Amino acid sequence: MGAMTPLLRRPDRDRGEGGRRTGRARAAAGERPPSERLVTLIGKPGCHLCDDARRVVAAVCDEVGAAWEERDITRDAELHRLYQEQIPVVLIDGAQHDFWRVDAGRLKRALGA
Repeated sequence: MGAMTPLLRRPDRDRGEGGRRTGRARAAAGERPPSERLVTLIGKPGCHLCDDARRVVAAVCDEVGAAWEERDITRDAELHRLYQEQIPVVLIDGAQHDFWRVDAGRLKRALGA
């Protein structure tokens, strides 16, 4: 069997350097820029994984310009019921993104950065 030839592709006009979507492409897809996103870290005091997650969330949000907040499950019965076995939990605009370990690259991509 002969060697396969690569597919010829037109350059993707909606992707910038590194294959990331341009602002125009994000707007066309209805995605908001990082500066309009809210990251919520749900955790509790004394949790070493929460401390690690806090550092990652703070660094990524500072880098991309996203807002972030922290919620304590020991002060909210509903959060405790929902997430007690998963903390730390990271939400983006209210939707669960990650739990236990937070990957900075994955969080940046989810924020559109």
